[in-house]
Amino acid sequence: MSKFEKPLISNFAVWDYVVFAAMLVVSASIGVFFAIKERKKKTSKEFLIGGRQMTCGPVALSLTASFMSAITVLGTPSEVVRYGAYYFFFFISYTFVIILSAELFIPVFYRSGITSTYEYLEHRFNNIVRYAATVMYIAQTILYTGVVVYAPALALNQVTGFNLWGSVFATGIVCTFYCTLGGLKAVVWTDAFQMVVMVVGFLSVLIEGTIQNGGPSKVWQTAINGSRLDIADFDVDPLRRHTFWTIAVGGTFTWLGIYGVNQSTVQRCISCKTEKHAKLALYLNLIGLWVILACAVFSGLVMYAHYEGCDPWTAGFIQAPDQMMPYFVMHIFAKMPGLPGLFVACAFSGTLSTVAASINALATVTFEDIVKSIFKNISDKKSTWISKGLCVVFGILCTVMAVVASLMGGVVQAALSIHGMCGGPMLGLFSLGILFPWTNWKGALGGLLTGITMSFWVAIGGFIYPAPASKSLPLLLRTDQCKLLNETINGTLSTVLPTTLATTIAPERSVLADNWYSLSYLYYSIVGYVSCIIVGLLISFITGHEHGRNIKPLFIRPVCNLVCFWSDKYMKKCWCGVRHDEEDEEELDDDTLKKDVKMTPVQEKTMGNSYDNDSCHKPPPGYNADEKSYTNTDVDKECQF
Repeated sequence: MSKFEKPLISNFAVWDYVVFAAMLVVSASIGVFFAIKERKKKTSKEFLIGGRQMTCGPVALSLTASFMSAITVLGTPSEVVRYGAYYFFFFISYTFVIILSAELFIPVFYRSGITSTYEYLEHRFNNIVRYAATVMYIAQTILYTGVVVYAPALALNQVTGFNLWGSVFATGIVCTFYCTLGGLKAVVWTDAFQMVVMVVGFLSVLIEGTIQNGGPSKVWQTAINGSRLDIADFDVDPLRRHTFWTIAVGGTFTWLGIYGVNQSTVQRCISCKTEKHAKLALYLNLIGLWVILACAVFSGLVMYAHYEGCDPWTAGFIQAPDQMMPYFVMHIFAKMPGLPGLFVACAFSGTLSTVAASINALATVTFEDIVKSIFKNISDKKSTWISKGLCVVFGILCTVMAVVASLMGGVVQAALSIHGMCGGPMLGLFSLGILFPWTNWKGALGGLLTGITMSFWVAIGGFIYPAPASKSLPLLLRTDQCKLLNETINGTLSTVLPTTLATTIAPERSVLADNWYSLSYLYYSIVGYVSCIIVGLLISFITGHEHGRNIKPLFIRPVCNLVCFWSDKYMKKCWCGVRHDEEDEEELDDDTLKKDVKMTPVQEKTMGNSYDNDSCHKPPPGYNADEKSYTNTDVDKECQF
C-alpha cells in the first residue's frame, strides 16, 4: 500500500488481538494479585497510600507512565509534524519541575504525615481553604481524565474500526477494576508494567519507521529541509503559541502544578518508605520523562519524513491531527501482524496508568477531605469499603467525561490547557502557604478564587476567540503527491474556489480578543499563579498578616532563606517569627502548646493533660527525623503537625 493513498480501516489480525489482550490481562491480574496479597490489611491507609512502604523504583515508573499518557503517544508526534520539534524544550521544563518538586514541595508534604495534599491546607490555613481546593482538584482531574480516556479510543477507532465509545467504556471498566481491587500498590505496579509497554511500543514504531524512510540520517535531513528543526525561536511575544519561552517558562509552571502539588503525584511520593526514596523516585522519573519525550519527538520527525509529500490530515484522509499516529502505524506495520496491536497496547497503557492513578487520587481526596469530616468515627473495615466504592464512582465519572473531551480539539493542547487553568491557581495557593509565612487564610482563599477567575477567563476566551492564525501557523504541509487529493481538486475546483474567496475576509476582532484571549495556552498557568500570589499577599497584609508563632515549622520553606543563610539573626527574620529550630520549640509555654495541639481523649488520659513528655513538640508520631521515614504508620496522628 502506497503511503500516498488512503488506507482502508482494517481489522486486527489474530496476533494483534493476542498482544493487546495480553496487556489488559496482565494489568487486571496485578489488581487481583494485590487484592489477594493485601486482603488481611483492611485499613484505608493501606488501600490508599500502600502503608508508606513503597520503594523508589516502581514509584518512579508509575509517575512517568501516569503523566506521559496517550496524550503524549498520540498528540506529541502530530504536533511535531505540524509545528516543528519545539517539544524538545520540555527537557528544560521537566528538569526545573522535578528539582523544585523534590526539594521544595515533597519534603513539606512527606514530613507533615498527611494523606491528602489538601490536608496540608487545613493545618496551614483552615478547613474553608481546604474544601475549596479539594472541589477544584476533583473538577480538574475529572476533566483531564476525560481527555485521557478519549485519546486511545481514537487510536482503536482508526486502527481497528472498533466502536469509538465502546472503546471509551472498555478503558474505564478495566481501570476501575484493578484500581478498586488492589488500591495504590496495584496502581503503582501496573503503571510500572505499562511504562515498559509504552517504551517498547514507541521503539517499535521508531525503528521500523526509520528503516522504511532511509535510516536516521535521511530522516534527520528531511526534517531539516522541512524546517522541523528550526526551533531556535527566542521571541518573547506571549501570544506566540510555541517559542522557547512559552515552553521553557510556561511549561515549567504548567507541569509544576502537576508534579509539585497534584494529589496523584504527591500521594505516590508519600507512599515511599523514606523521604530519600520519595525524592529519588522523582529524579528517576525525570529520566523516564526524558526518554518518553525523546521517543515522542523523534516519532514525529520520522512520521514527517514518511508523509513529506502527502500530509494525511491536510489531504482529508483522517478527521483529526491526533489520528495521524495510528494512521502512520497502519502504513508501516501493514504486513506485520501483532505490531499494530503492540502500538494500541502502548497507547492504552498510557491511558490505563493515568486513569487508574487519577481514580485512586480522587478517592483519597474525597475520603480524607470530605467523608472523614462528615463521619468522624468510621471503622477500618467500613473505611476500606467506602474507599473502594469511591473508586467505582469516580471511574464512572471519568469515563463519562470522555464525551466532553471529544469536543475539545487536539488532545495535547486540551490536556495542558486544563492543567494550566486549574493547576496554576492551585500551585499559587500552596506557594502562599509554603513560601510566604505571613499569608493568612483570607489571603489564601482570595488568591485562589482570583487565580481561578483569571485563568478561566483567558482560557475560555481563547477557546471562543482563537488566536489569529499568524500567531500559531503550522509549517508547510505538502499534499502535491496525494493521489486522491489531486482527483478531488480537479473535479471540484470550480465550486470550492468561490467559497474560499468569500471567507478570506476575517471578521473584526476586539482588542481583548487580539491580545488577552490570544495568549499562548502554556501561559494560562502563569496567569493563575501570579494572580493568586499577588492578590493573596495583598489581602493578607490588608486583613492582618499571619504571625509566625502560629505556624508550625514543618509547614513552610521560606524562599527568602536563599538570601539570608549567612546569619542566624537574619535567618530568624526570614522565617518571620516561625519557630524554625528545636531551641525555639523548647521555649514554648504550655498555653501556646494547648492552643496549637488538639489532644485526643486517649492522649489526655495517658498524659494527664500535661505536656511533660513533650510528645507534641516533635514531628508526627512514627516519623523518624534522622532517617526521614515512618516506622509505624498505624499510630494515632491526632498530635501531628
